[in-house]
Amino acid sequence: YASAMKEFGRRYPRAGYGRDFFRWLFEPELRPYGSWGNGSAMRVSPIGWYFSDPVAVLSEAEKSAAVSHNHPEGIKGAKAVAFTIFLARQGMGKEDIRREISSKFGYELSRTVEEIRPCYRFDLSCQGTVPEAIICALESENYEDAVRKAVSLGGDSDTLACIAGGIAEALHGGVPKEIEEKVREKLPLDLWTIVARFKVDLQKRLR
Repeated sequence: YASAMKEFGRRYPRAGYGRDFFRWLFEPELRPYGSWGNGSAMRVSPIGWYFSDPVAVLSEAEKSAAVSHNHPEGIKGAKAVAFTIFLARQGMGKEDIRREISSKFGYELSRTVEEIRPCYRFDLSCQGTVPEAIICALESENYEDAVRKAVSLGGDSDTLACIAGGIAEALHGGVPKEIEEKVREKLPLDLWTIVARFKVDLQKRLR
């Protein structure tokens, strides 16, 4: 995970990384830096899709986080997001997912988006963004609704939307075609090629 992240991070150095992650990208060593930041959670969604065994999902999520975000909260955030996606893929209902994730990871998920929004502030931590993003996804009517709810909270809205959108994709049967096409127009060809290859590989694995 570390070498791939460094390769693409260096290829796209102006993508808005956090200060410490940016520094890590350009260090020759692969040593993690103890972060509890939400970067580990916003990048983990493919793992929730790629593995069909819950033990593997949790193990790989931890590995992907720990290369940089090896603080317990950074690891927990990544595992929670990946596992939420995994449960949604299995067809588990929203309320059952809410109870399972709350029990397994200790997150407070009984709040609503309307209750969170008035007092929410900018927060870069997993513990201050992952629960809120999960709530946005679980309250959503569709993919776009999940992303809009996440953005409406303010704060670190791109991360919130990334996490909520990753979960909503599993909850609602994919990303709408018109949104996917807009993304395709914006992404560089090498990144879109990776997305396309991942989808093909995933279809083979899930047969």
